[in-house]
Amino acid sequence: MKKSYLIIAVSMTLIQGCYVAPPYQPSTRVAVGVGYPGVNIGINYSTYPDLVPIPGYPVYYAPWVDSNYFFYDGLYWVFQGDNWYASSWYNGPWYGVSYYDVPVYVLRVPVRYYRLPPPYFRGWRADAPPRWGDHWGHDWEQHRSDWDRWDRGDALAPAPLPIYQRNYSGDRYPHGVEQQHAIRSENYRYQPRDPVAQQYYESRGQHDPQRQQRQQDQPRQQEWQRQQDQQQQQELQRQQDQQRQQELQRSQELQRQQDQQRQQELQRQQDQQRQQDQQRQQELQRSQELQRQQDQQRQQDQQQAPQRQRSQPEPKDVAKDRKAAPQDQQRQQHQQDQQRQEDLQRKQGPQRPQGQQRQQELQRPQDQQRKQEQQQAPQRQRSQPAPKDAAKDHKAAPQDQQRQQQAPDSKHSRPEPKDVDKDRKAAPQDPDKQDN
Repeated sequence: MKKSYLIIAVSMTLIQGCYVAPPYQPSTRVAVGVGYPGVNIGINYSTYPDLVPIPGYPVYYAPWVDSNYFFYDGLYWVFQGDNWYASSWYNGPWYGVSYYDVPVYVLRVPVRYYRLPPPYFRGWRADAPPRWGDHWGHDWEQHRSDWDRWDRGDALAPAPLPIYQRNYSGDRYPHGVEQQHAIRSENYRYQPRDPVAQQYYESRGQHDPQRQQRQQDQPRQQEWQRQQDQQQQQELQRQQDQQRQQELQRSQELQRQQDQQRQQELQRQQDQQRQQDQQRQQELQRSQELQRQQDQQRQQDQQQAPQRQRSQPEPKDVAKDRKAAPQDQQRQQHQQDQQRQEDLQRKQGPQRPQGQQRQQELQRPQDQQRKQEQQQAPQRQRSQPAPKDAAKDHKAAPQDQQRQQQAPDSKHSRPEPKDVDKDRKAAPQDPDKQDN
């Protein structure tokens, strides 16, 4: 008796919660308000709808009907009134599916393929799936945490369409669940892969007395399973949070150690730089002090140099050389002049008196210059203190000079040859030759 009341209450709740009047004007291929076994969702297709595959998804959709109508894994899926429904035939009967159990590939269908999207879809990306977690809450998102994570390269192949159902339209449409199952078993050999679709076919294919009991127990089992899954998710989340906290602490400690090492390294570099700067400063001061000492020493040497020169007598050999140098030069100059005069006499032979006068006039300035130099030489020697050896040379120098001065005079005092005397007498008679 209690089981009967429970079944009636559940049926009434499902009918009241799931029936929604269609918010659109029905097309010629849709009838409204016709009920069938299962859940009445308010639509009825009189013919088999045209289905088109969604690119990149193992799901089909009906672009020419006024409903959110899909086909996946051997079942038809309809989203209406914020609820999901499934059926093995294109026109029902429809059975409600909890949003915790809707296959992930159905949930991943992008927003643009919903022909009648609900108002809360507005503002969502058309090329992305609906935000079911935002709409159904945190509990659903924890239970179906991986529904939007998948690799398109590993997507399942779409199931073949049950096109045999095109032959059953209008009055030929099978309304009984047993009849539908028998026709499908004969014409459609595809076996579903999704657990929800498999459970649907198993429940529809069995007609024993335990089916109602299983249907009644299924919500409790699902609720218990959801609680278990939720606890597991919470425990897993707690462990993950602990691991994250530990990782964060380790990373912070490592960062702190690295900062300390960098600070120590920076301090060492600063100390080394400071030491180097101090060494450079000391080197600079030492170099400046050394330069200052050298400058002072140089100035003292410059100041003391004249005093040393006055106080230190010249060596004997240097004084001799200094006094003997002018005398030797004078002797050499006198010898060169004599040699030059003799060479001139040999070349010219007997000279006329006028030519001899010219020669004497040319010789006279040189003799005067030589006498002046000889007169000035003793004065230079007296101004410089001379060693003992130099004094001896100084005494002998006037005698040599007297001999040198007498030598040219002896030449002039010698008697002229007879030929020269004749030429001198004849010179006035030949004025032309004299000019030549």
